[in-house]
Amino acid sequence: MNHHPLSEKLAGASSSPGVYLFKDETGRVIYVGKAANLRKRLASYFIDRKRMDPKTGVLVERMVDFETLVTATEKEALILESNLIKRYKPRYNVILKDDKRYPSLRLDINGQPYPALEIVRKINNDGALYFGPYTSSRAVRETMKIIDKTFKLRKCRDKRFKKRERPCLNFQMGLCLAPCCNDISESDYQEILKEVVLFLKGRRSDLVSKIKQEMTQASSTRDFELAARLRDKMFAVERMLEKQVVVTTDFADRDVIGLAENERFSVFTLLHVRGGFLVGTAFFHFDRALTPQPETIRSFMAQFYGKNSVIPDEILTAFPPADTMLMAASLRENRGKTVRLLVPQRGEKKRLVEMAGENARNELADRTAQFESNRQVLARIQKKLHMTTLPEVIECFDNSHLGGTEPVAAMAVFVDGRPAKDRYRRYRIKQADSRDDYACMAEVLYRRFSNDEKRPVYPDLLLVDGGRGQLNIALSVLKDLGLAGSFVVAAIAKRDRDKDEEDKIYLPGRVNPVNFTAGDTALFLLQQVRDEAHRFAVSYQKIRRGHVAFQSALDKVDGIGLKKKKALLDHFGTMEHIRRADIDQLTAVPGISRKIAIGIKEALYT
Repeated sequence: MNHHPLSEKLAGASSSPGVYLFKDETGRVIYVGKAANLRKRLASYFIDRKRMDPKTGVLVERMVDFETLVTATEKEALILESNLIKRYKPRYNVILKDDKRYPSLRLDINGQPYPALEIVRKINNDGALYFGPYTSSRAVRETMKIIDKTFKLRKCRDKRFKKRERPCLNFQMGLCLAPCCNDISESDYQEILKEVVLFLKGRRSDLVSKIKQEMTQASSTRDFELAARLRDKMFAVERMLEKQVVVTTDFADRDVIGLAENERFSVFTLLHVRGGFLVGTAFFHFDRALTPQPETIRSFMAQFYGKNSVIPDEILTAFPPADTMLMAASLRENRGKTVRLLVPQRGEKKRLVEMAGENARNELADRTAQFESNRQVLARIQKKLHMTTLPEVIECFDNSHLGGTEPVAAMAVFVDGRPAKDRYRRYRIKQADSRDDYACMAEVLYRRFSNDEKRPVYPDLLLVDGGRGQLNIALSVLKDLGLAGSFVVAAIAKRDRDKDEEDKIYLPGRVNPVNFTAGDTALFLLQQVRDEAHRFAVSYQKIRRGHVAFQSALDKVDGIGLKKKKALLDHFGTMEHIRRADIDQLTAVPGISRKIAIGIKEALYT
């Protein structure tokens, strides 16, 4: 340790709690960690490499400098660590990419007498009830669909609800009780809300018993119409029960975390158990985390169970997370109630932890097998394109316009043979003539590769959609920027149906395209990348075209300016929702009179 280049810096490190950041030779942060004693924690990285954990050894090997940030308490260090991981996205930390964006359901039982159930992605400390998080948008939409059919809560927004004069289409379709117009008592609606809460909390057996009791009572008073409706509701809930698995008999709400790792990937499984039923399973994939498993678990929990999260009564793991007491205190503060962190040794809870671990291992095996399969395809691309390195990162550009209007371009990125959608980019063509495809391609490539501060990582393979012309444009741009030879450039052109069997791949200095046989997996992957760039470009072009069409249509309406255009978009969210809105819904927007609303309808349908 005394001969290490950073020994002097280590000796000057504080003994206080805080956060440390490891940096590589380029100055990029590659790891963020927290410590109760910074000097002591950092010293553990400078021991004899033979006594070091293998994963830690890899991390130290790549670290050439470190930085420390002192905090007043270890709790503050925990919060700062999580914030810095989100900010820097270090390569060797567990990074929850979709942090806090999982959909949940919100029911404001304290707001007004007829609350609506809504899908949200942000949880506030506002006294409302939140249910979730759901593992996908599809899962939450399916739940909403069942609730709409079974319980018929109102759908319209608060502002419109207060002003509505006649029931909307949802009432006619049997999806809403329409308390806005119909004589629905508050007490009756509150009873329905109680049933919805039971349903969403997973206590569906209790709900079935409640409905069955009401059905029997209705039959005894010879109210057979009500009894029939209750019967249908009971059958709907029972069908949901049949799809769910009972995993515990204590009807508690808990999450169960499983973790599996190998030399390349880490996979978390999160089982959501509500009311004793397994209601959802989520998987989280990460590149290899260079930390001991207790620290990996703690880092995952700190990011997933933030201040605005749905946190259950219990969280079960196979082994305790690092800083268990500190983690428990943080969860208690975020939830407002005690959260039990348990490592069960026997019984139902132990079996749940084993189930989560087995699911994680199976998912890890599938992920690894897919990775190896993709690597074989990338190796074939490397061979066919005469590359010196594996094309782990492929970027592809495509342009799109409609009759020369609203020209745009898009970049799709594949990493290890899979779409990396967080790295996709879209561009509005600002200077080039929209009818000159070469000029548009040149503008976008200049913007991508001249601003290296924003995107410092170059691809292994740059793919442009088109033929030799687009390829020559790309080569010219890179030469002007001093990047010639920094990475391989190729063009992909659609086949001529009358002459070619497959799409054509062009390389610099080669007259004929690269020869691919029919069904070649390497060509198929390149086509996938090209198709993704095309899809992304076309979708953006449609957005731009729709935005311009919408703006120009509204410009024809007397009394509409920028302020009212913004108010309409803020209120309805999308242009399509404005188009579908009726006169009453439009007049609910501040500043939109009935005359203006009629003008909007006429403008959008001409």
